[in-house]
Amino acid sequence: MKYQVWAPSAGRVEVEVDGLAHPLDRAEGGWWHGEAPAGQDYGFRLDGGRALPDPRSARQPYGPDGLSRLVDHSAFHWSDTPWQGRALPGSVVYELHVGTFTPAGTFAGAEQRLDHLVELGVDFVELLPVCPFPGRHGWGYDGVSLWAVHEPYGGPDGLKRFVDAAHRKGLGVILDVVHNHLGPSGNYLPAFGPYFTDRHQTPWGSAVNLDAPGSDEVRAYLRESALTWLRDYRIDGLRLDAVHALADDRAVHFLEELSTAVDTLAASVGRPLFLIGESDLNNPRVTDPRQAGGYGLTAQWSDDFHHALHAAASGEAQGYYADFGQAPMAALARTLTRGWFHDGTWSSFRGRHHGRPFPHAYGHRLLGYAQTHDQVGNRALGDRLTAAQLALTAPLVLTSPFTPMLFMGEEWGAATPWQYFTDHTDPDLAEAVRQGRRREFAAYGWTAEEVPDPQAPETVLSSTLDWTEPRSGEHAALLAWYQQLIRLRRAHPALTDPDLSAVRVEFDEDAGQLTVHRGEVRIALNFGEKPAELPPGTVLASWGEVTGTRLGPRSCVITSTGS
Repeated sequence: MKYQVWAPSAGRVEVEVDGLAHPLDRAEGGWWHGEAPAGQDYGFRLDGGRALPDPRSARQPYGPDGLSRLVDHSAFHWSDTPWQGRALPGSVVYELHVGTFTPAGTFAGAEQRLDHLVELGVDFVELLPVCPFPGRHGWGYDGVSLWAVHEPYGGPDGLKRFVDAAHRKGLGVILDVVHNHLGPSGNYLPAFGPYFTDRHQTPWGSAVNLDAPGSDEVRAYLRESALTWLRDYRIDGLRLDAVHALADDRAVHFLEELSTAVDTLAASVGRPLFLIGESDLNNPRVTDPRQAGGYGLTAQWSDDFHHALHAAASGEAQGYYADFGQAPMAALARTLTRGWFHDGTWSSFRGRHHGRPFPHAYGHRLLGYAQTHDQVGNRALGDRLTAAQLALTAPLVLTSPFTPMLFMGEEWGAATPWQYFTDHTDPDLAEAVRQGRRREFAAYGWTAEEVPDPQAPETVLSSTLDWTEPRSGEHAALLAWYQQLIRLRRAHPALTDPDLSAVRVEFDEDAGQLTVHRGEVRIALNFGEKPAELPPGTVLASWGEVTGTRLGPRSCVITSTGS
């Protein structure tokens, strides 16, 4: 069996296989190569130290601190159902966290709920990160071993079975990956080489090394880990976490390099593959074509649209909602017709001007959403919008010129919160996370007792979806409303038109009323407490009080002037 590892600073490297050490030979570029008898568990000893997990490990059966195990990707039996892939434009995305989507908290458990997603009408399932992290429960954004799959979820074969099952049902799969930092626990990369650099600092400390000496191999490590998800796991697209934190001063940015590699792989496998970036820069360069000087990603998240929706539905106007909450109807009108609220305008939250104009023809390059794991989980209590609030935000999300995205459970107005939870096995790290969370929200007036303990079992338990909810009462009614809205999006081409310049919005700020014109379709929403007039045309769908020419408070009606 051949083994190799990049460890440019090591004077001696051995591979330990089933407890026995075998020396490796130094090769060019800081690589070490050698052969050893086939075995089960292995790791690399650097200069006589203990065996460490392989940085490119495909499986960590004992967690991020344990030894690695080889995986033969060709041995997995994929079903015969042909999957030709699906393009992102025109699709609806559904974001879910494997550990709390079902009580089982596994890929197999999530697979049992795929029919619900098919009936809902979404096109893609977006999984939060699945790389190994400490313990059993966590968001996944402190993962390590970027080529491996969290064992408690079901490991590599569990992920493949989930992807295969989703494809059989006509659902594409997107995976959230984190390249901008690694978790503090189980991160052995610095022992192997210059994977991080002090040339740049990020909110998580030293930046991942994308432009300092040794960065060629670090970039290859990240690039190839991304490609393995698309190639070996047959995933359709990747969501890249916080790309604004990828500090890279090289002439060819890492994102440009990655998008080039993904396009090359797509041509090779003969199906669409894509990248979605999370960025708070409001910079169209993220999704501009490479030949036009952009990075070439397919799409990026749009928090501005979320902020406008949240402010309109909840009335919140503090923190980063301040610019949106002062005039939420105007904020909605601006984002629906310009893509971003801040496209070079003053941001009071940042204390400076922010963003630049977005190209009007490409609204589908922005993901639009009313809730995400970030926007729910980073609140003190992880509280969601209510069913009544979601009934008014959903029509704007699902008829927008953007690529709509839903967060798990919002389609029935889940009463369960989604809170921040961890399962750190290091007691000092666990306590640091607990106290850090309390300090963060103490600045906003929350007491320590009010902020859920991330390490407490009841925190993850309370964040798990209750699948009895969508069968009854207001939850069932809201689910039916979401299904109807997605069917309308499919039935009326004007609702998937990404041209922002074709969107026209009328609003009355004082009354809290807004009407969006999308071709022959009119979406009228009344966020206020006084009745509004119905727009002309045939009623296609409605929520709340719609009688005669009257649209009641907190209601919505969608009409068509077409034949």
